[in-house]
Amino acid sequence: MPRRTQYRPPTQFSVMPPVIKNLLVLNGLFFLAQFLAAETVASSSILASVLNLMPLYPPGTVGPDFWPWQLVSYSFLHGSFGHLFFNMFALWMFGVQVENRWGSQRFAFFYFVCVIGAALTHLLFVSSPIPTVGASGGVYGILLAFGMMFPNQPIYIWFLFPIKAKWLVIGFGALELYSAVTGTQAGVANFAHLGGMVVGFLLIQYWRGKLPVEPDRVMRW
Repeated sequence: MPRRTQYRPPTQFSVMPPVIKNLLVLNGLFFLAQFLAAETVASSSILASVLNLMPLYPPGTVGPDFWPWQLVSYSFLHGSFGHLFFNMFALWMFGVQVENRWGSQRFAFFYFVCVIGAALTHLLFVSSPIPTVGASGGVYGILLAFGMMFPNQPIYIWFLFPIKAKWLVIGFGALELYSAVTGTQAGVANFAHLGGMVVGFLLIQYWRGKLPVEPDRVMRW
């Protein structure tokens, strides 16, 4: 068996690493595009026509068609400014330390694998024709990674109440599972959130050499 080498992440820390910075900018630009499209006549707006092809639509339902690029493009659209703000704040808050520890290339790969995994999980369990938008699947994957890497780091709820990261992740996961099974959060893609976390967990375990199939370079932290 060939000897496995250890993955060595970069050592320079940045409060706004490149992948997170670009994701913040792109999500902001797409939200601006959504606003501009809503202010024009829909029937004559090329911008609106393009944006309408980006949400995630289940295959075979009445309405707009499913296209493969929607497995990624849906994550750049948001339903409201609050939806955008909380997703991007969480991405920055939990993602900064992860991207600095892993490096930008690995972080970007992880984020988009979680985005795609969240979309596929949603399509597997939900057949509603309502389009799905939002970066939450990728953000939940980043939250899971943060909790695994820094389990005892305190997170302040509403900037007042400290809770260890591992309990926060477990709590969010349990809430999403309960909501997905019971359907108590109408309009929220709970299965997508769970999918982002599960796929992220499996990818991290693969990188750490914890699965039957092991990588050439084992990731440590």
